[in-house]
Amino acid sequence: MKSPSMLRGLLSFSSMTMVSRVLGLLRDISISHVFGANVATDAFWVAFRIPNFMRRMFAEGAFSTAFVPVFTEVKETGTHAELRELMSRVAGTLGGVLLVVAALCVLFAPQVALLFTPGAVEEPHKFTLTVELLRLTFPFLLFVSLTALAGGALNSFHRFGLPALTPVILNLCMIAGAWWLSKRLQTPILALGWAVLAAGIAQVLFQLPALRRLDLLAWPHWGWSHPQVQRIMRQMVPTLFGSSVSQINLLFDTVIASLLISGSQTWLSQADRFLELPLGVFGVALGTVILPSLSRHHVATDTEGFSKALDWGLRTTLLIAVPAMFGLMLLAQPLVATLFQNGQFRPFDTRMATLSVTALSFGVPAYALVKVLLPSFYARKDTRTPVRAGVASLLSNMLLNGVFLMMLYASWAPPELRAGPLLDGLSRVPGLHLALGMASAVASYINLWLLWRWLQRADIYQQQPGWGRHLTRLALACAAMVALLLLGRWYWPDWTLLSVAGRVWRLALLVGAGGGTYVVVLFATGFRLRDLHHQ
Repeated sequence: MKSPSMLRGLLSFSSMTMVSRVLGLLRDISISHVFGANVATDAFWVAFRIPNFMRRMFAEGAFSTAFVPVFTEVKETGTHAELRELMSRVAGTLGGVLLVVAALCVLFAPQVALLFTPGAVEEPHKFTLTVELLRLTFPFLLFVSLTALAGGALNSFHRFGLPALTPVILNLCMIAGAWWLSKRLQTPILALGWAVLAAGIAQVLFQLPALRRLDLLAWPHWGWSHPQVQRIMRQMVPTLFGSSVSQINLLFDTVIASLLISGSQTWLSQADRFLELPLGVFGVALGTVILPSLSRHHVATDTEGFSKALDWGLRTTLLIAVPAMFGLMLLAQPLVATLFQNGQFRPFDTRMATLSVTALSFGVPAYALVKVLLPSFYARKDTRTPVRAGVASLLSNMLLNGVFLMMLYASWAPPELRAGPLLDGLSRVPGLHLALGMASAVASYINLWLLWRWLQRADIYQQQPGWGRHLTRLALACAAMVALLLLGRWYWPDWTLLSVAGRVWRLALLVGAGGGTYVVVLFATGFRLRDLHHQ
């Protein structure tokens, strides 16, 4: 595929994803306003995070990266009947396996809750809520994985918009759950669980007309012995881990956060939402758009085309991810205060969530670049290398979690708490969740460094000319943006005391001025939109 086609695909995918992410932000604002940050919201975020972790793997990671190259190969070299047969067999096999997995997780929900939130055992009400919510949210895994199958097929036909728009359904259902259904239930937080379940079913139905138009809508059949299904499964198992390291890290963070002060799960989830915008709109979008192109270049043994496609992805990612990192770090408190501090969400919650946003935003470039680098391995059917990098990153995250947590505890805990039991002290010192964000960010850079190192060793990517100019322009534009934002933060230091209207216009001014400065300096130093077309 030529780069302009990839650019059109990126814009289509990104624009639809932008709608979804903005609604996702409105969803979290609604949840914070209606429920606040407390035991109930902590229970929901845990119950949602576990199947949502699976969604990330299947919808944006392992399944798509294993399925799309095989599907593209059959599409390019086989008949349409073979393509329909592949869809039927994959749908039947994937659906059958995940039906069993979802049923087991619903049946053993107390054990799953105990595994991921050991700290909740000391709070029976919180633990019971988590179990009830898990039983509502886990079937979402089955439906969203079938949605990912449909989306992967549509992406292979360069239909990027509809799959990217599909998550909007989840956000709309959860907003309705928070504002409408919660008022009609004896346990209001359960409304969010029912909303997730309804959204999973609706997302599958939403994709079916588009598949029918491509004549790919076939009745599912069990196909474990089908050769192409076996290829997908063989590639998918290691890919499950390799493409989902950041999400596995988040699950480990969930376990540790259950030992910390109440509200920590909610603050971490809100920080993750801010990362979703640059990562989902551009990082995941680039990875999704570039995978079919890399797969086709690999099938055609077009090394030059492979390098140009990957180079285009890397440059485009840096243009978005680096300013996004600085913007999120410097505007963390203004963003949290403006968007969340209302209703049941207090100034203390704003300060705590700000810590998470600041720490996690440091890793934005690494998170995004990993999403672009991984398809370069998966397009060549190399699933082993990402797993090796993922294991190293995961172990680093676990080690750094402990190191940073103990450092902060030693610095912030009063002497009387440090003299008592450690677990009791951890649950009483606010702000310790900062350690989890710091560890995740550093581990993401370790993952990126290892992938880049092994990509260079494989000698499949030749760096294209012009990187020096590209990085110089990027550095100058970011420096100008940072200087302006620092001036704004110095002039308006504490946002928790401002009125809602005051926060809104000040944030709009800073975002507009910062973004405008970045774009103006970028173009003043020679950047042009056609540069993207030529990569």
